[in-house]
Amino acid sequence: MGPLSPLSPPSPLTDILISLRDRVMGVSESVLSTVDGLLVTADADSVHPESVAALAAATLGVSRRMADQAGVGALREVIARCGSGHVIVMAVGERALLTVMGDDGLDIAAFQRESPATVEELTKALAADVAY
Repeated sequence: MGPLSPLSPPSPLTDILISLRDRVMGVSESVLSTVDGLLVTADADSVHPESVAALAAATLGVSRRMADQAGVGALREVIARCGSGHVIVMAVGERALLTVMGDDGLDIAAFQRESPATVEELTKALAADVAY
């Protein structure tokens, strides 16, 4: 399989990201990227999506190695709790990453309830893309 192809918004993938923002209080922006750090699509206004994509790839790579070294099972997500918000990076299948940024009021419990369905929707939409 070749790499994911970057898509131009609007797309069904962008609609899925917007839906997550609408369903979970505190989600402000999100970026979908390839595991090697290339931007696929984003629902973002204030961040530089290409930079977030590259950093997400590095974050997930290091975190997977840490989980492996710690012997605590497969990595599910990385949550960075920051001074005024959160950044969450999670795998979408084997070849994509979802990075979600949220403010101080991010409802982590709601995010953890909603994110599996979002990941499943993104996985199906990516599989439907002929370039996937």
